[in-house]
Amino acid sequence: MKASQMRDMSREDLVLEEAALRGQLFKLRFQTATGQLESASHVRAVRKDIARVKTVLRGMELAEEAKKQGAGK
Repeated sequence: MKASQMRDMSREDLVLEEAALRGQLFKLRFQTATGQLESASHVRAVRKDIARVKTVLRGMELAEEAKKQGAGK
């Protein structure tokens, strides 16, 4: 999923997406350990998606903090 699509999602949706991706990553690691993994590049793609979700969530947090500081003046 692209970061631009993630920015359109709500915070709750992003948290759920991160949880789903972490579950998927766990399954892929399990497949790696048992030798059943078809494509090792899929693990990397899921890790990058998790990083994108976390980046967008952090950007939302910083935007909220900036609004609070701006409104308090």
